[in-house]
Amino acid sequence: MDRADVIIFGGGLVGPALASALDSSGLSAIIVDPADPALAAETSFDGRTSAVSSSSMRMLETIGVAEHLAEPGCPIWRIAVADGLKPGGLHFDPDDGEPLGFMHQNRHLRAALRARAEAGRNIWQLWKAHVTSVDRADHGVVVALEDGRKLSAPLLVAADGRNSKTRDAAGITIARWKYDHQAIVSVLGHERPHEHIAYEIFYPTGPFALLPMNDAANGHRSAIVWSVRNEDAAGWLSLDDPDFAAEAEAAMGGFLGKIEMLAQRSSFPLGFHHAAQISGKRLALVGDAAHAIHPIAGQGLNLGFRDVAALAEVMVEGARLGLDLGDRQLLDRYQRWRSLDALSVAFATDSLTRIYGVPGTTASAIRRFGMGLIGRISPLRNRLMNEARGTSGDLPLLLRGLPI
Repeated sequence: MDRADVIIFGGGLVGPALASALDSSGLSAIIVDPADPALAAETSFDGRTSAVSSSSMRMLETIGVAEHLAEPGCPIWRIAVADGLKPGGLHFDPDDGEPLGFMHQNRHLRAALRARAEAGRNIWQLWKAHVTSVDRADHGVVVALEDGRKLSAPLLVAADGRNSKTRDAAGITIARWKYDHQAIVSVLGHERPHEHIAYEIFYPTGPFALLPMNDAANGHRSAIVWSVRNEDAAGWLSLDDPDFAAEAEAAMGGFLGKIEMLAQRSSFPLGFHHAAQISGKRLALVGDAAHAIHPIAGQGLNLGFRDVAALAEVMVEGARLGLDLGDRQLLDRYQRWRSLDALSVAFATDSLTRIYGVPGTTASAIRRFGMGLIGRISPLRNRLMNEARGTSGDLPLLLRGLPI
Protein backbone atom coordinates (compact mmCIF):
# COMPACT_ATOMS: atom_id res chain seq x y z
CA MET A 1 0.00 0.00 0.00
CA ASP A 2 1.35 3.44 -0.98
CA ARG A 3 1.24 5.99 1.81
CA ALA A 4 1.45 9.78 1.88
CA ASP A 5 0.44 12.66 4.13
CA VAL A 6 -2.35 13.73 1.76
CA ILE A 7 -4.18 12.16 -1.20
CA ILE A 8 -5.41 14.76 -3.72
CA PHE A 9 -8.13 13.98 -6.24
CA GLY A 10 -7.62 16.30 -9.21
CA GLY A 11 -4.56 17.21 -11.27
CA GLY A 12 -5.80 20.45 -12.86
CA LEU A 13 -4.49 23.76 -11.51
CA VAL A 14 -5.40 23.74 -7.83
CA GLY A 15 -4.47 20.15 -6.91
CA PRO A 16 -0.83 20.33 -8.06
CA ALA A 17 -0.51 23.77 -6.45
CA LEU A 18 -1.47 22.25 -3.10
CA ALA A 19 0.90 19.31 -3.60
CA SER A 20 3.73 21.74 -4.40
CA ALA A 21 2.96 23.91 -1.37
CA LEU A 22 3.04 20.84 0.90
CA ASP A 23 6.20 19.51 -0.76
CA SER A 24 7.93 22.84 -0.10
CA SER A 25 7.48 22.18 3.62
CA GLY A 26 8.37 18.48 3.52
CA LEU A 27 4.88 16.93 3.44
CA SER A 28 4.05 14.27 0.88
CA ALA A 29 1.11 14.06 -1.52
CA ILE A 30 -0.30 11.63 -4.07
CA ILE A 31 -2.24 13.24 -6.95
CA VAL A 32 -4.86 11.01 -8.56
CA ASP A 33 -6.49 12.02 -11.85
CA PRO A 34 -8.23 9.98 -14.58
CA ALA A 35 -7.13 12.39 -17.34
CA ASP A 36 -4.40 11.83 -19.91
CA PRO A 37 -1.76 14.55 -19.36
CA ALA A 38 -0.70 14.34 -23.01
CA LEU A 39 -4.08 15.76 -24.04
CA ALA A 40 -3.83 18.55 -21.49
CA ALA A 41 -0.49 19.59 -22.99
CA GLU A 42 -2.02 20.30 -26.40
CA THR A 43 -2.57 23.96 -27.28
CA SER A 44 -6.11 23.24 -28.40
CA PHE A 45 -7.05 21.60 -25.09
CA ASP A 46 -7.78 24.90 -23.35
CA GLY A 47 -7.49 28.30 -24.99
CA ARG A 48 -8.45 30.09 -21.79
CA THR A 49 -6.39 32.57 -19.81
CA SER A 50 -6.46 33.43 -16.12
CA ALA A 51 -5.81 36.62 -14.20
CA VAL A 52 -3.51 35.51 -11.39
CA SER A 53 -3.66 38.04 -8.56
CA SER A 54 -0.46 39.52 -7.17
CA SER A 55 -0.84 37.52 -3.94
CA SER A 56 -1.42 34.25 -5.84
CA MET A 57 1.68 35.01 -7.91
CA ARG A 58 3.70 35.43 -4.72
CA MET A 59 2.62 31.95 -3.67
CA LEU A 60 3.56 30.43 -7.04
CA GLU A 61 6.99 32.02 -6.74
CA THR A 62 7.47 30.89 -3.12
CA ILE A 63 6.58 27.23 -3.82
CA GLY A 64 8.72 27.03 -6.95
CA VAL A 65 6.05 26.98 -9.67
CA ALA A 66 6.89 30.32 -11.31
CA GLU A 67 10.34 29.15 -12.40
CA HIS A 68 8.69 26.53 -14.63
CA LEU A 69 6.47 28.99 -16.52
CA ALA A 70 7.11 29.14 -20.27
CA GLU A 71 6.92 32.93 -20.16
CA PRO A 72 6.34 35.58 -17.48
CA GLY A 73 2.77 36.72 -17.14
CA CYS A 74 1.59 40.00 -18.56
CA PRO A 75 1.33 42.46 -15.64
CA ILE A 76 -1.96 44.27 -15.08
CA TRP A 77 -1.24 47.85 -14.03
CA ARG A 78 -4.79 49.18 -14.16
CA ILE A 79 -8.32 47.79 -13.95
CA ALA A 80 -10.85 50.01 -15.73
CA VAL A 81 -14.57 49.51 -15.14
CA ALA A 82 -17.26 51.11 -17.30
CA ASP A 83 -21.03 51.02 -17.68
CA GLY A 84 -21.15 50.44 -21.42
CA LEU A 85 -19.30 53.14 -23.32
CA LYS A 86 -20.73 55.95 -21.20
CA PRO A 87 -18.50 58.38 -19.28
CA GLY A 88 -18.09 58.14 -15.52
CA GLY A 89 -16.21 54.87 -15.17
CA LEU A 90 -13.91 53.72 -12.41
CA HIS A 91 -10.30 52.63 -12.42
CA PHE A 92 -7.93 51.03 -9.95
CA ASP A 93 -4.19 51.72 -9.95
CA PRO A 94 -1.62 50.27 -7.52
CA ASP A 95 0.39 52.75 -5.47
CA ASP A 96 3.13 50.41 -4.26
CA GLY A 97 4.90 49.39 -7.46
CA GLU A 98 3.38 45.90 -7.58
CA PRO A 99 0.98 44.97 -10.41
CA LEU A 100 -2.63 44.16 -9.58
CA GLY A 101 -2.12 40.76 -11.17
CA PHE A 102 -0.68 38.87 -14.12
CA MET A 103 -2.36 37.32 -17.14
CA HIS A 104 -1.29 33.76 -17.91
CA GLN A 105 -2.43 31.22 -20.45
CA ASN A 106 -4.02 28.29 -18.63
CA ARG A 107 -1.94 25.79 -20.60
CA HIS A 108 1.26 27.51 -19.40
CA LEU A 109 0.03 27.43 -15.80
CA ARG A 110 -0.94 23.78 -16.14
CA ALA A 111 2.44 22.82 -17.62
CA ALA A 112 4.36 24.74 -14.93
CA LEU A 113 2.37 23.16 -12.11
CA ARG A 114 2.88 19.70 -13.56
CA ALA A 115 6.63 20.31 -14.00
CA ARG A 116 6.89 21.50 -10.39
CA ALA A 117 5.02 18.42 -9.19
CA GLU A 118 7.32 16.16 -11.20
CA ALA A 119 10.32 17.86 -9.62
CA GLY A 120 8.91 17.45 -6.10
CA ARG A 121 10.68 14.99 -3.84
CA ASN A 122 7.47 14.17 -1.99
CA ILE A 123 4.90 14.17 -4.82
CA TRP A 124 3.59 11.22 -6.81
CA GLN A 125 1.32 11.86 -9.79
CA LEU A 126 -0.99 9.02 -10.83
CA TRP A 127 -2.48 9.89 -14.23
CA LYS A 128 -5.13 7.86 -16.03
CA ALA A 129 -5.93 6.43 -12.60
CA HIS A 130 -9.52 5.42 -11.86
CA VAL A 131 -10.81 5.22 -8.29
CA THR A 132 -13.03 2.26 -7.41
CA SER A 133 -13.57 2.95 -3.70
CA VAL A 134 -12.83 5.47 -0.97
CA ASP A 135 -12.93 4.60 2.73
CA ARG A 136 -12.68 7.60 5.07
CA ALA A 137 -12.39 5.69 8.31
CA ASP A 138 -11.71 6.81 11.86
CA HIS A 139 -7.98 6.19 11.60
CA GLY A 140 -7.23 7.15 8.00
CA VAL A 141 -8.28 7.20 4.35
CA VAL A 142 -7.83 4.22 2.03
CA VAL A 143 -8.34 4.63 -1.72
CA ALA A 144 -8.55 1.64 -4.07
CA LEU A 145 -7.70 2.07 -7.76
CA GLU A 146 -8.97 0.12 -10.74
CA ASP A 147 -5.53 -1.40 -11.37
CA GLY A 148 -5.50 -2.95 -7.89
CA ARG A 149 -3.28 -0.43 -6.16
CA LYS A 150 -4.24 0.94 -2.76
CA LEU A 151 -3.33 4.33 -1.35
CA SER A 152 -3.56 5.55 2.23
CA ALA A 153 -3.23 8.93 3.97
CA PRO A 154 -4.63 10.74 7.00
CA LEU A 155 -6.47 13.21 4.71
CA LEU A 156 -8.24 13.27 1.36
CA VAL A 157 -8.46 16.55 -0.58
CA ALA A 158 -11.08 17.02 -3.28
CA ALA A 159 -9.72 19.23 -6.05
CA ASP A 160 -11.81 17.50 -8.70
CA GLY A 161 -13.74 20.47 -10.04
CA ARG A 162 -17.22 21.93 -9.91
CA ASN A 163 -18.87 18.55 -10.56
CA SER A 164 -16.86 16.92 -7.78
CA LYS A 165 -17.88 13.31 -7.27
CA THR A 166 -15.92 13.29 -4.03
CA ARG A 167 -18.00 16.15 -2.60
CA ASP A 168 -21.23 14.52 -3.71
CA ALA A 169 -20.23 11.12 -2.28
CA ALA A 170 -19.53 12.80 1.06
CA GLY A 171 -23.11 14.12 1.11
CA ILE A 172 -22.04 17.78 1.18
CA THR A 173 -24.86 19.96 -0.09
CA ILE A 174 -24.30 22.97 -2.31
CA ALA A 175 -26.19 26.12 -3.19
CA ARG A 176 -26.24 26.18 -6.97
CA TRP A 177 -27.81 28.17 -9.75
CA LYS A 178 -27.15 28.81 -13.41
CA TYR A 179 -26.94 32.17 -15.12
CA ASP A 180 -28.79 32.58 -18.38
CA HIS A 181 -25.44 33.30 -20.01
CA GLN A 182 -22.44 31.70 -21.63
CA ALA A 183 -18.92 33.09 -21.72
CA ILE A 184 -17.24 33.29 -25.12
CA VAL A 185 -13.46 33.26 -24.79
CA SER A 186 -10.79 33.93 -27.37
CA VAL A 187 -7.72 36.04 -28.12
CA LEU A 188 -7.78 39.26 -30.12
CA GLY A 189 -5.02 41.05 -31.98
CA HIS A 190 -5.32 44.83 -31.91
CA GLU A 191 -3.71 47.81 -33.58
CA ARG A 192 -2.91 49.88 -30.48
CA PRO A 193 -1.10 48.71 -27.31
CA HIS A 194 -3.26 47.76 -24.32
CA GLU A 195 -0.86 49.54 -21.93
CA HIS A 196 -1.38 46.72 -19.40
CA ILE A 197 -4.97 47.73 -18.67
CA ALA A 198 -7.71 45.17 -17.93
CA TYR A 199 -11.13 46.43 -19.00
CA GLU A 200 -14.49 45.32 -17.63
CA ILE A 201 -17.29 46.85 -19.72
CA PHE A 202 -20.79 46.13 -18.47
CA TYR A 203 -23.72 45.83 -20.84
CA PRO A 204 -27.29 44.79 -19.94
CA THR A 205 -26.75 41.72 -22.13
CA GLY A 206 -23.62 40.74 -20.14
CA PRO A 207 -20.12 41.98 -19.25
CA PHE A 208 -17.31 42.24 -21.79
CA ALA A 209 -13.84 41.70 -20.28
CA LEU A 210 -10.68 42.58 -22.17
CA LEU A 211 -7.52 41.26 -20.53
CA PRO A 212 -3.96 42.24 -21.54
CA MET A 213 -1.59 39.55 -22.79
CA ASN A 214 2.09 39.65 -23.68
CA ASP A 215 2.68 40.92 -27.19
CA ALA A 216 3.21 38.27 -29.85
CA ALA A 217 5.65 38.44 -32.76
CA ASN A 218 2.86 39.77 -34.96
CA GLY A 219 1.68 42.51 -32.62
CA HIS A 220 -0.48 43.40 -29.64
CA ARG A 221 -3.03 41.00 -28.20
CA SER A 222 -5.61 40.64 -25.42
CA ALA A 223 -7.88 37.88 -24.19
CA ILE A 224 -11.63 38.39 -24.08
CA VAL A 225 -14.32 36.90 -21.88
CA TRP A 226 -17.65 38.00 -23.36
CA SER A 227 -20.80 36.98 -21.49
CA VAL A 228 -23.76 36.60 -23.83
CA ARG A 229 -27.29 35.27 -23.32
CA ASN A 230 -27.76 31.55 -23.87
CA GLU A 231 -30.13 32.07 -26.77
CA ASP A 232 -27.57 34.31 -28.51
CA ALA A 233 -24.45 32.19 -27.96
CA ALA A 234 -24.85 29.97 -31.03
CA GLY A 235 -25.27 33.03 -33.22
CA TRP A 236 -22.14 34.69 -31.86
CA LEU A 237 -20.13 31.51 -32.33
CA SER A 238 -21.40 31.05 -35.89
CA LEU A 239 -20.09 34.43 -37.06
CA ASP A 240 -16.97 34.30 -39.19
CA ASP A 241 -13.82 35.81 -37.72
CA PRO A 242 -14.01 39.22 -39.46
CA ASP A 243 -17.63 39.73 -38.41
CA PHE A 244 -16.98 38.68 -34.81
CA ALA A 245 -13.90 40.94 -34.68
CA ALA A 246 -16.02 43.85 -35.92
CA GLU A 247 -18.60 43.22 -33.18
CA ALA A 248 -15.85 43.06 -30.53
CA GLU A 249 -14.35 46.29 -31.86
CA ALA A 250 -17.75 47.98 -31.54
CA ALA A 251 -18.25 46.62 -28.02
CA MET A 252 -15.01 48.22 -26.87
CA GLY A 253 -15.67 51.48 -28.68
CA GLY A 254 -12.72 51.03 -31.02
CA PHE A 255 -10.21 52.33 -28.45
CA LEU A 256 -7.64 49.67 -29.41
CA GLY A 257 -7.99 50.27 -33.13
CA LYS A 258 -8.47 47.57 -35.71
CA ILE A 259 -9.24 44.10 -34.30
CA GLU A 260 -8.51 40.62 -35.65
CA MET A 261 -9.05 37.14 -34.23
CA LEU A 262 -5.92 35.24 -33.17
CA ALA A 263 -7.54 32.10 -31.75
CA GLN A 264 -10.64 30.02 -32.20
CA ARG A 265 -13.63 30.90 -30.06
CA SER A 266 -15.02 28.60 -27.42
CA SER A 267 -17.82 28.98 -24.90
CA PHE A 268 -18.80 27.57 -21.54
CA PRO A 269 -21.95 27.97 -19.43
CA LEU A 270 -21.87 30.29 -16.44
CA GLY A 271 -23.04 29.20 -13.03
CA PHE A 272 -22.60 29.65 -9.31
CA HIS A 273 -22.24 27.14 -6.54
CA HIS A 274 -21.03 27.21 -2.97
CA ALA A 275 -20.61 24.20 -0.69
CA ALA A 276 -22.43 24.31 2.63
CA GLN A 277 -19.17 23.15 4.22
CA ILE A 278 -15.66 22.74 2.84
CA SER A 279 -14.54 19.99 5.17
CA GLY A 280 -15.83 16.64 6.39
CA LYS A 281 -14.54 13.49 7.99
CA ARG A 282 -10.89 13.32 6.87
CA LEU A 283 -11.87 15.45 3.85
CA ALA A 284 -11.16 19.00 2.63
CA LEU A 285 -12.54 20.70 -0.47
CA VAL A 286 -10.48 23.18 -2.48
CA GLY A 287 -11.06 25.22 -5.64
CA ASP A 288 -14.12 24.60 -7.78
CA ALA A 289 -15.08 21.58 -5.70
CA ALA A 290 -15.80 24.08 -2.90
CA HIS A 291 -17.04 27.11 -4.83
CA ALA A 292 -17.47 28.35 -8.39
CA ILE A 293 -18.35 31.94 -9.26
CA HIS A 294 -19.10 34.18 -12.21
CA PRO A 295 -15.87 35.18 -14.03
CA ILE A 296 -16.88 38.85 -13.82
CA ALA A 297 -13.96 39.77 -11.54
CA GLY A 298 -11.51 37.04 -12.59
CA GLN A 299 -11.34 35.65 -9.05
CA GLY A 300 -12.30 31.98 -9.55
CA LEU A 301 -8.79 30.54 -9.80
CA ASN A 302 -7.52 32.93 -7.14
CA LEU A 303 -10.13 31.67 -4.69
CA GLY A 304 -8.73 28.18 -5.30
CA PHE A 305 -5.17 29.37 -4.72
CA ARG A 306 -6.29 31.04 -1.48
CA ASP A 307 -7.76 27.70 -0.40
CA VAL A 308 -4.39 26.09 -1.16
CA ALA A 309 -2.42 28.62 0.87
CA ALA A 310 -4.71 28.31 3.90
CA LEU A 311 -4.99 24.50 3.85
CA ALA A 312 -1.23 24.05 3.36
CA GLU A 313 -0.48 26.32 6.33
CA VAL A 314 -2.97 24.48 8.55
CA MET A 315 -1.54 21.08 7.54
CA VAL A 316 2.11 22.06 7.92
CA GLU A 317 1.55 23.63 11.34
CA GLY A 318 -0.43 20.54 12.40
CA ALA A 319 2.39 18.25 11.29
CA ARG A 320 4.92 20.27 13.27
CA LEU A 321 2.78 19.83 16.36
CA GLY A 322 2.62 16.09 15.71
CA LEU A 323 -1.13 16.11 15.06
CA ASP A 324 -3.06 13.71 12.88
CA LEU A 325 -3.46 15.59 9.57
CA GLY A 326 -7.06 14.45 9.34
CA ASP A 327 -7.80 15.79 12.82
CA ARG A 328 -11.18 17.52 13.13
CA GLN A 329 -9.62 20.56 14.83
CA LEU A 330 -7.31 21.19 11.87
CA LEU A 331 -10.12 20.84 9.37
CA ASP A 332 -12.35 23.13 11.43
CA ARG A 333 -9.62 25.77 11.37
CA TYR A 334 -9.43 25.53 7.58
CA GLN A 335 -13.23 25.74 7.39
CA ARG A 336 -13.34 28.91 9.52
CA TRP A 337 -10.43 30.53 7.69
CA ARG A 338 -11.81 30.12 4.20
CA SER A 339 -15.59 30.06 4.48
CA LEU A 340 -16.33 33.75 5.04
CA ASP A 341 -13.84 35.01 2.46
CA ALA A 342 -15.04 32.62 -0.24
CA LEU A 343 -18.70 33.36 0.46
CA SER A 344 -18.21 37.14 0.45
CA VAL A 345 -16.35 37.07 -2.87
CA ALA A 346 -18.96 34.74 -4.37
CA PHE A 347 -21.89 36.93 -3.42
CA ALA A 348 -20.07 40.14 -4.41
CA THR A 349 -19.52 38.84 -7.95
CA ASP A 350 -23.09 37.55 -8.12
CA SER A 351 -24.46 40.93 -6.99
CA LEU A 352 -22.33 42.80 -9.54
CA THR A 353 -23.63 40.55 -12.29
CA ARG A 354 -27.22 41.23 -11.34
CA ILE A 355 -26.83 44.97 -10.72
CA TYR A 356 -25.13 45.61 -14.05
CA GLY A 357 -27.68 43.45 -15.85
CA VAL A 358 -30.54 45.85 -15.01
CA PRO A 359 -31.47 47.69 -18.23
CA GLY A 360 -32.61 51.30 -18.57
CA THR A 361 -31.13 54.80 -18.41
CA THR A 362 -32.09 55.32 -14.75
CA ALA A 363 -30.27 52.18 -13.62
CA SER A 364 -27.27 53.18 -15.72
CA ALA A 365 -27.19 56.67 -14.19
CA ILE A 366 -27.30 55.20 -10.66
CA ARG A 367 -24.44 52.79 -11.48
CA ARG A 368 -22.30 55.59 -12.89
CA PHE A 369 -23.02 57.77 -9.85
CA GLY A 370 -21.97 54.88 -7.60
CA MET A 371 -18.73 54.37 -9.53
CA GLY A 372 -17.96 58.08 -9.28
CA LEU A 373 -18.57 57.97 -5.52
CA ILE A 374 -16.25 54.97 -5.07
CA GLY A 375 -13.60 56.77 -7.13
CA ARG A 376 -13.69 59.71 -4.70
CA ILE A 377 -13.66 57.69 -1.46
CA SER A 378 -10.11 56.38 -1.12
CA PRO A 379 -10.66 53.79 1.66
CA LEU A 380 -13.50 52.15 -0.27
CA ARG A 381 -11.57 52.18 -3.54
CA ASN A 382 -8.51 50.72 -1.80
CA ARG A 383 -10.65 47.99 -0.20
CA LEU A 384 -11.99 46.96 -3.60
CA MET A 385 -8.50 47.04 -5.09
CA ASN A 386 -7.17 44.85 -2.26
CA GLU A 387 -9.96 42.36 -2.95
CA ALA A 388 -8.85 42.21 -6.59
CA ARG A 389 -5.23 41.67 -5.56
CA GLY A 390 -6.17 39.02 -3.01
CA THR A 391 -4.52 40.95 -0.17
CA SER A 392 -7.55 41.50 2.08
CA GLY A 393 -8.40 39.64 5.26
CA ASP A 394 -6.25 37.22 7.26
CA LEU A 395 -3.66 36.39 4.62
CA PRO A 396 -1.84 33.02 4.74
CA LEU A 397 1.96 33.15 4.70
CA LEU A 398 2.31 31.87 1.14
CA LEU A 399 0.15 34.68 -0.21
CA ARG A 400 2.49 37.14 1.47
CA GLY A 401 5.42 35.52 -0.28
CA LEU A 402 6.70 33.85 2.89
CA PRO A 403 7.45 30.12 3.28
CA ILE A 404 5.42 28.19 5.82
